[in-house]
Amino acid sequence: MFRPLYDWTMRQAARPRADRALAVVSFLESSVFPIPPDVMLVPMCLADRSRAYYYAAVCTAASVIGGLFGYAIGYFLLETLGRWVIDLYGYAEKWQAFEEAYAEWGVWIILIKGLTPIPYKIVTIASGAAHFSLVVFILASVTTRGVRFFLVAGLLRAYGEPIRDFIEKRLNVLGIVFLVALIGGFIAVRYLF
Repeated sequence: MFRPLYDWTMRQAARPRADRALAVVSFLESSVFPIPPDVMLVPMCLADRSRAYYYAAVCTAASVIGGLFGYAIGYFLLETLGRWVIDLYGYAEKWQAFEEAYAEWGVWIILIKGLTPIPYKIVTIASGAAHFSLVVFILASVTTRGVRFFLVAGLLRAYGEPIRDFIEKRLNVLGIVFLVALIGGFIAVRYLF
């Protein structure tokens, strides 16, 4: 079921301009797009393990810049674009509780949620809406996103072939697990706060 998509992604990952597409996806995921950049980062690292850390750096930089865009949405456009994104992810009725938690635990929310499949765009928009310190937001974003992407890249660089074999043998199961984790992240955002 997932084989054609996997094969297509692996072909795209080997292209010379794949890093630009990775940057675009990483940027958009931090502000509005629902698909995490891991769907590109993993195949790109597997396609060329020698560039794994470069790809992690691209992901991190683009994600933080995208996070700044999400921050700006929350800061300047909360009642228009920000509300649309919040409503799109089904978080409207929990927004007040999230803002209160954010006021007390903001930096921890950024650090923890940046490592999880919970949509990071909610954190970036909330940071702007709460007028959270921009410097602290940037430092926390660089830290959490960097740890996440460099950990993935480091594991793939070190254990690429066994991981690639594992993925290819269990592609359908892993695809389903990924979808469940992605959907679970959205559900967690909606019901846990």
